[in-house]
Amino acid sequence: MLTFSTDDLRPRERFDYWCEVRARNLFGVTISLPQDERQHFQGRFTALPVGGATLSKMQASPYNVSRSATDISRASSDSLCIYQQTSGASWFSTRNGSEFVVQTNDIAISHTDVPYLTRPAIAHGFDLRVLKIPLAGRNLPARSRLHLAPSPIRNDPRLSMVISTSFAILATEAAQDPGADYDAAVHHLAQLALLARGSVPAGSPDSRAALRFGFLQAARSVLARDLQRPGLSPASVAAALGISVRQLHVLFEPTGSSFSRTLIAMRLAEARRLLQLQQALTVTDIAHACGFDSLSTFYRVFRMAYGVTPGDIRATASNAL
Repeated sequence: MLTFSTDDLRPRERFDYWCEVRARNLFGVTISLPQDERQHFQGRFTALPVGGATLSKMQASPYNVSRSATDISRASSDSLCIYQQTSGASWFSTRNGSEFVVQTNDIAISHTDVPYLTRPAIAHGFDLRVLKIPLAGRNLPARSRLHLAPSPIRNDPRLSMVISTSFAILATEAAQDPGADYDAAVHHLAQLALLARGSVPAGSPDSRAALRFGFLQAARSVLARDLQRPGLSPASVAAALGISVRQLHVLFEPTGSSFSRTLIAMRLAEARRLLQLQQALTVTDIAHACGFDSLSTFYRVFRMAYGVTPGDIRATASNAL
């Protein structure tokens, strides 16, 4: 992992160093900032290889960014970029004059070798992550690549949701376990992004597989968000995703674990975490907080899953303190 921060640099050196390390060398862009604002500049940046792609996260004071024809000729990369605004908002302008703003959690998609301008839309500055995926080996005509100027996903809220959710999950998992295999996740995200831009057919095997992957990630995200609700059901999750209950169950079939088993496993994992970390909560409080409306059911499935009782987990955690 490459990690860079301006914190250890003298204020008058920060922006100039950022220009070379982050902007010119890593992303092939030109950045600018009025001289009198440079002494207040701050930035943090990480880049992590994941599944043949590069996952970057950046937080920085506001400045102007351009990816010009000169930048492209100097540092062409023929890659697909998926941008996710993690906080704040950013303004983009493309070579054809179109403009748009991406808000928190919004996704924008582009080819690296297409000119654009961007800057933060608010004083908050930059707060985003970018997945840069090489397109070598993908069956995508050169003309289609050059039509991928930066653009948000506007015409398909469900596709926007599955890409946003899948990207966020990939970023979280890669940060926790950078050595894991993310090839499939990156491949599916690239296909979803190209599908959102109309560059690949929706009915192709790759597109169908990517959609199943994306909707499964989104379903798991809904389960994690709402697991405390005792009434969480396949119907409510399917409605949140905009798919049928049958389609929801089909998503889980290849995993070897049904919707119900997946939900119980997630609830039990959260209960175990709380038993170890939240000593002030009673076992009953934790069972209810994790969506179990029956204490006897909670004890039964917990022991079946872990071979010990909730009290045993709590006692072990307490003795370790």
